Amino acid sequence: MKRIILESDRLWLREMTISDMDSLSEILQDEKVMYAYNGAFNDEETMAWLQKQLKRYDEYGFGLWGVFLKDSEEMIGQCGITMQEYKGTQVPEIGYLLAHKYWHKGYASESAAACKEYGFNILHFDTLYSIIRDTNIASQKVAINNGMTEIDTFVKHYRGIDMPHKVFCVRKEDKN
Repeated sequence: MKRIILESDRLWLREMTISDMDSLSEILQDEKVMYAYNGAFNDEETMAWLQKQLKRYDEYGFGLWGVFLKDSEEMIGQCGITMQEYKGTQVPEIGYLLAHKYWHKGYASESAAACKEYGFNILHFDTLYSIIRDTNIASQKVAINNGMTEIDTFVKHYRGIDMPHKVFCVRKEDKN
């Protein structure tokens, strides 16, 4: 059973399943999409990524969900809430990653805003974060559009290199 978690004007966000592997591979194996991750994933990395999301659903009841267009049911990316390491603790992060042909159409902002409401109202987090590579200006704009403010920077070592990241944050009492 494919469980729809969130619905927005144009999108459904639902738990991914193994049957989404082909669609996920098209996204994660695209160099343009994965530039902030230091390159496209291979088949093994893509399967590990999907397995990590399935484990998150079981462990936390949330994770990165598949983003699907309502009108065509096409999977166009992922968006959701994951627990991420920040300053020695785990914080709830809103993350998003869309297929290149769906960039700059408002889908990331639409799905991220839905996740913010879900994080505050359903999961009862008081604070939500987005941790974004310093070169990923488009994702930073999505975080700002989602009411987040830059609060910090740090370097994350990932896939063999040091990657500077910016930390964005919104508190429940700050939301309009």
